[in-house]
Amino acid sequence: MIGSPTPPPLFDWEFAADPYPAYAWLRDHAPVRRTELPSGVEAWLVTRYADARFALADQRLSKNPENHSVDASGKRKTGIPGERSANLMTHLLNIDPPDHTRLRRLVSKAFTPARVAEFEPRVRELTDQLIDGFAARGEADLIHEFAFPLPIYAICDMLGVPAEDQDDFRDWAGMMIRHAGGSRGGVARSVKKMRGYLAELIHRKRADLGEDLISGLIRASDGGEHLTENEAAAMCFVLLFAGFETTINLIGNGAYTLLRNPEQRALLQESLSRGDSALLESGIEELLRYDGPVEMATWRYATEPLQLGGQDIARGDPILVVLAAADRDPAKFDQPDVLDLSRRTNPHLGYGHGIHYCLGAPLARLEGRVALSTLLRRLPDIRLAADPADLRWRGGLIMRGLRSLPVVFTLEDR
Repeated sequence: MIGSPTPPPLFDWEFAADPYPAYAWLRDHAPVRRTELPSGVEAWLVTRYADARFALADQRLSKNPENHSVDASGKRKTGIPGERSANLMTHLLNIDPPDHTRLRRLVSKAFTPARVAEFEPRVRELTDQLIDGFAARGEADLIHEFAFPLPIYAICDMLGVPAEDQDDFRDWAGMMIRHAGGSRGGVARSVKKMRGYLAELIHRKRADLGEDLISGLIRASDGGEHLTENEAAAMCFVLLFAGFETTINLIGNGAYTLLRNPEQRALLQESLSRGDSALLESGIEELLRYDGPVEMATWRYATEPLQLGGQDIARGDPILVVLAAADRDPAKFDQPDVLDLSRRTNPHLGYGHGIHYCLGAPLARLEGRVALSTLLRRLPDIRLAADPADLRWRGGLIMRGLRSLPVVFTLEDR
């Protein structure tokens, strides 16, 4: 395929199962290529590392959907997420400076590395509780029983969502995950319910502040800079949604990758048995590079004519930076298609780059480390219970993750 002059098919089921050969072709033949997406929208795909890193930091590329171009007849094209919900969802993923600078500074005051580190015991507790739920059966679906509930409960705890309401969040989140890339009716209803609940919760917490993240946002806002309740609700939504979906895929893709690379997995288990966390730390970064949770960075739009990778980009053109392709670029990474948990030089783009670098990356890394290390410690002989060819991947452009991951293991004796 790589030597073929014919572009490989994109966005079909075969591509979803393994997009990396197609991305290799694009890097070699058309590293910045205008492509029709399944929605009918045409966008530029950026696949080489150098171009991707440049584009992620280029402030001529706006995150605001209002900068999307109109077609030749003067009608605005459809299919760009956020175009019809700008009033509903104004958050860090679709705004530019100076509003982005103000909101990120406020959120950063409440979402600090120290706060994330303090949350580790709770993540460990949740991880063990979830494994307890299936350890005696000798089998499990690691997506539905482990990778999905862990981050949703963790981020709910961190935000300060009461325990009695967290199952509602799990239901709403499940609807958004299951139907990503498909029918938007159920997804829209779930988004509306979740955001409405968050707005009401923020209103209640103003009268009864706690030590949770929402209370921290309110305190940061009250400290001088202004954060409206609408902005706060949108901010909590994006922290919750982006935080849990990326972590589901980090845990799910990471577990799947380790199960398919037994030599690397054995090295990791041996190092963990010695109490050495160095390979776990570098291993999480390698899993983010090798088959990370975010396939493409969220949409960008050219605010002026520019050149990228030798291509002329018109004002208003949509651009999708393909992180998964950039992180397998042989011009940047030695043997990029080989999993090496001890890889030392690993400047991957798994969580982006520049001012839109993922704010929740420290929490996702923490959950990934805890989840995968605990899974390997408690279920040391865990193995796939399905042919990899039979596994299915969720649709959608931005995220990459399995629909299910059936495993078997020896019954745990605890």
